[in-house]
Amino acid sequence: MVATDSQARGTDDTAQSASHPTSPGLLAQIARFVLIGGFCALVDFGLYWLLLQAGTWVHLAKALSFIAGTTTAYFLNRRFTFTAAQKGGVGQLGGFILLYTVTFFVNVGTNALALDLLPDLRWRVAIAWVVAQGTATTINFIMLKWVVFREQRS
Repeated sequence: MVATDSQARGTDDTAQSASHPTSPGLLAQIARFVLIGGFCALVDFGLYWLLLQAGTWVHLAKALSFIAGTTTAYFLNRRFTFTAAQKGGVGQLGGFILLYTVTFFVNVGTNALALDLLPDLRWRVAIAWVVAQGTATTINFIMLKWVVFREQRS
């Protein structure tokens, strides 16, 4: 029987991989990110609707629902999408908050710009929402993967 490189060094690959999990491939990360994003959008919208039904001031309801959806996104993406970066601590959380604050304004601004630029179409509001959401989602994925939840090089 031939000894593997890790056996020759006296290390255990299983223990090393457990302490440094690897993230899924890029396509799997994109798929997970989209699924988690869809779920978090439901959390956001569901809480928003419930708060409005309870008579909450509309802007407070939106702020609370956005925070709930964003917090859910942070924990789920950290656990299931960007698994190799689970030990980021306060700096990682701060980066996430900063990113989502910026992309919140990008989303709202893109939506407003699209509404101003699009002609008076039947689906104008929906098109503007899709453009804004797509822009913010793309920025979020890129920044989460390569900045906030970046993997440590071995």
